[in-house]
Amino acid sequence: MKRRIDNAAALQHNTKRNRADSSVEEESELSSQDLSQNDSLHDQEDEKPGFSSTASFDDQDASQTSSFSIYNSVSQKLMAKMGFREGDGLGKFGQGRKEIVEASTQRGRRGLGLKVQGFQGELNVDWRDEPEPSATEKVDWFPECTTEIPDSDELREWLILGQRKLKINDETEFCTEDLLHTLLRCKSVFDNLEGEEMRRARTRSNPYEVIRGGIFLNRAAMKMANIDHCFDSMFTNPKDSQGKSLTKDREGELLYFGDVCAGPGGFSEYILWRRRWHAKGFGMTLKGPCDFKLEDFYAAPSELFEPYYGEGGVDGDGDITRPENITAFKNFVLENTDKRGLHCLMADGGFSVEGQENIQEILSKQLLLCQFLTALSTLRTGGHFVCKTFDLFTPFSVGLVYLLYLCFERVSLFKPVTSRPANSERYVVCRGLKPGSDAVREYLFRVNLKLNQLRDSDTDVTDVVPLSIIKEDTDFYHSMVNFNERSKPWLRFMLTTLSELRQADIRKECLKVWGVPDKARVAPASSDPKSKFHELNSDVESFQCKLSPLNSSTLEKLRHILDHRCIVGGGEQIFLLALGKSQIYTWDGKMPLRWRKLENFKLELPRDTLLSVEIVQELKGEGKAQRRINAVHVMDALVLNGTDVRDKHFNQRIQMAEKFVKAVAKPSRPDMNPIRVKEVYRLEELEKIFVRLEMKVTKSSGGVPRLSYTGRDDRHFLPTGLYIVKTVSEPWTMAYSKNSMKKFFFNKLTKESTYDMPPNAAAPFHVCHAERFFWAWVDGVIVHDSQTRVDPEKLSKDDIMSFTHALNQL
Repeated sequence: MKRRIDNAAALQHNTKRNRADSSVEEESELSSQDLSQNDSLHDQEDEKPGFSSTASFDDQDASQTSSFSIYNSVSQKLMAKMGFREGDGLGKFGQGRKEIVEASTQRGRRGLGLKVQGFQGELNVDWRDEPEPSATEKVDWFPECTTEIPDSDELREWLILGQRKLKINDETEFCTEDLLHTLLRCKSVFDNLEGEEMRRARTRSNPYEVIRGGIFLNRAAMKMANIDHCFDSMFTNPKDSQGKSLTKDREGELLYFGDVCAGPGGFSEYILWRRRWHAKGFGMTLKGPCDFKLEDFYAAPSELFEPYYGEGGVDGDGDITRPENITAFKNFVLENTDKRGLHCLMADGGFSVEGQENIQEILSKQLLLCQFLTALSTLRTGGHFVCKTFDLFTPFSVGLVYLLYLCFERVSLFKPVTSRPANSERYVVCRGLKPGSDAVREYLFRVNLKLNQLRDSDTDVTDVVPLSIIKEDTDFYHSMVNFNERSKPWLRFMLTTLSELRQADIRKECLKVWGVPDKARVAPASSDPKSKFHELNSDVESFQCKLSPLNSSTLEKLRHILDHRCIVGGGEQIFLLALGKSQIYTWDGKMPLRWRKLENFKLELPRDTLLSVEIVQELKGEGKAQRRINAVHVMDALVLNGTDVRDKHFNQRIQMAEKFVKAVAKPSRPDMNPIRVKEVYRLEELEKIFVRLEMKVTKSSGGVPRLSYTGRDDRHFLPTGLYIVKTVSEPWTMAYSKNSMKKFFFNKLTKESTYDMPPNAAAPFHVCHAERFFWAWVDGVIVHDSQTRVDPEKLSKDDIMSFTHALNQL
């Protein structure tokens, strides 16, 4: 068979051998020659344009541009060394590939050679105006509204009904036709993408993508951190138009915030991370997979947040489009904010519109309206609002924004850098709710009722504000159009061959500016009570002070009457340590140190909390209808959710404890055991305690009335005695100046006097705890007029009142 090789094959074999021999000679010649030239090449090859040779490019016409000129000089020289000439292939006879091998355009795993339309550059994107990625963002406010809020009669005429519409390609009243059609084309590209393709594209092209959720539950929390920074901490430290804080910290007021349509709760996690126990949150969202996931709040104490699902409370469905849910949520918020409302409300509603991205704005219209309605229903005057919106091209959506423009001092439309550039998401931010917005609230409530009535018909609410009225307000109209024109889609997201190389640096820069730690999200470390107690306290001995009984021999120690405060006791004083949620432990203050789990008790407290408390059985009603429930009564505070307060003045600690208890209270959960702060009285005003004492019949008293103390919330308990706490440290004491009619501090060593409390005059916890007195109300001690049996060895009401009255006369 080998003999049958034809002549052509033999010639090819000889040619290969000759070429191999000549290549050895050429290689030895090239080693001694300049790399920019190759004189060993044939004359025919010299006539071809070179890839990198200086002589070759100089000979080319200036009007011609090489298709390989985009490559750098090093690449061109290497190719020239190998003998490459543009227009011909490599090899001695130029028989190699003439064109550079293209990069793979394969996307996903949907077949070799698949090309997704819209990714070949037909959109002709101009990148010259694209801003450089930065943590600095500009906020543009709409001009201040000078139009009066319309009354109910005028608003009633604004509602316009029309044919239900499920297209948006002709909505050009608030943007140019070119912008709208470009946007719709861009969204259509996404229809052809698989999920993995989409994720890879945005990960590579979005400079802010790797910021993600950071230490928080999700990206939404980081968006809130981004927005809050850009708007001067408007949602964590809200201020009025004069720059004064809306929360009165001196009065122990909490920051009350709401979070609706917001599961799993990223917005709330950020607020609580920033404010901790100085804030209280109320939330409503759909039950089910979109519900709040409070157990995943790793960065913040979820115990300070209370979900409420509208009608039915914790058993409701959380559907914000149901009018009864909005009304129930409004009533719940007002009942628990002293009828004043929220300082701020956040709304992040949205749902899947897969396959219908182009009409997302239309599909979300009722959801948007109900979020706006909830804001007007729950915010206090001066309160702030932020809500996620989508495209704002239809008269309905723009009309809703116009109503906010009328009701708030200032309005802004804002797309934070943490919001992915290729989606339609943006946020309407409203500052300072004006008084007199009730008419607009009632109008939106009626519109929502109408939308529910028309849900299954071909008729729909097309406008909530007539287009002519919007256009007449030129300041608003031009601001709306300008915002839409600035919001052109960031097409870089779709050109997935582009990558952002500064993502890591941008992440660090943004987190630093926003004041968020650049750390990974980790679950809080678990701890046992003994280890946590030693972590919070270095001196265990200060907790073991014995309680001094108040009797005739110790009564004289109360001579400095203004230095003391009084608390009615109802049980044994113990220490309570919270490790988060229902992990609550108690210790009786005696050695050895043994913490016991608080059993058969429904209560949730933030971690790193240490309190001095009593467990008291509270009673409500009398006789057979009487109800009993065990409650925690806070007597003093040491550490509140990681904040050490034990060196504060006693009055400050009690005020902080009251604020803390308000934040953790769950009024929507009657199944939970209550936690309250003891009422504190001045020793010189002791008579205020005695008027709260009554004789009442309890279930276990056999029909015999027993001494009872009634608290502020109409619940009563059986008192065991009176704690008297010294609140001023030696050598300071308090006295009263009859000349100035004011109290002052007096140093018994230096004889110094001052009206302002000296820093070292406030008795820290260990002093208050060590120098307590307890007046036990046992048998033979008369504190109520109906009591008759007297033990002369024990102090009674008259003895104490005579003693304090004599001191008050000095």
